[in-house]
Amino acid sequence: MATQQEVQVQQKREVENDRESTVPARRFVPVTDIFETDQALTVVLEMPGIDKGSVDVRVENDLLSIEGQVDLSKYRGLAPLYIEYNVGNYARSFQLSSKIDQDRITADLKDGVMTVTLPKAEKAKPRRINVS
Repeated sequence: MATQQEVQVQQKREVENDRESTVPARRFVPVTDIFETDQALTVVLEMPGIDKGSVDVRVENDLLSIEGQVDLSKYRGLAPLYIEYNVGNYARSFQLSSKIDQDRITADLKDGVMTVTLPKAEKAKPRRINVS
C-alpha cells in the first residue's frame, strides 16, 4: 500500500540584495532543481508570471545569472482573497566550473518553468580508456 504524503507549500525566499534598486518590487529566489547526465547539467527554475521577453540569462566571468521581471500591471486593482506566494521578480546566480562549455549553454521558458542546459566540455565527459 502506498503511503500518503501531505503536500506542503514552500515559502518564497527573498533575494538578499547587496545593491540598491530604483524599482519598487521584491525579488525572490526561484525554487530550483539541478539534474546531471554524462552530457550536461540541467537547471530547472520555477518562475511563475515570467514571459520570455522579460527574462535575462547571461554568463559573465564564469557566473550564470538568471533574472526575470514580472509584469506587475497585471496585478493592479486586484484584491486577493487568499495568497500562497507573493508576486515579485526573480533572481538566481550560479558559479560555473571549467567543466561547462559556456558557448553551448541554452535556455527555454515554458509555462513559468525556465530550463537552462549547461553542456559539459569534452574534457569533462566520461570516456573509456583503451588498454593496450
